[in-house]
Amino acid sequence: QVQLVESGGGLVQPGGSLRLSCAASGNFFSMYLMGWYRQAPGKQRELVATITRGSFTMYADSVKGRFTISRDNAKNTVYLQMNSLKPEDTAVYYCKVTISTGDYWGQGIQVSVSS
Repeated sequence: QVQLVESGGGLVQPGGSLRLSCAASGNFFSMYLMGWYRQAPGKQRELVATITRGSFTMYADSVKGRFTISRDNAKNTVYLQMNSLKPEDTAVYYCKVTISTGDYWGQGIQVSVSS
């Protein structure tokens, strides 16, 4: 079982920055893949960024050049640095980790970009 605790969301003006964190705890040996997804009102959940244990990263085209995903394996934590935020980035952001027993999701955290 894995527990995920997300933090760092909130309200920010367009052009601003936020840093999301997701800390994992529980009984597992290694997290193969960590990632962030988001779901805006009335839309399907979509991938934002993923990072492997070896720090290979992938990003959605809509966030490339603005968002940076990173991880601290010693702390079992994944981060999402979000810069140059736009109103269309407004969504609930979810952390997901993949371990040997499957995928686990965080509870979600609200990010709102508005003037």
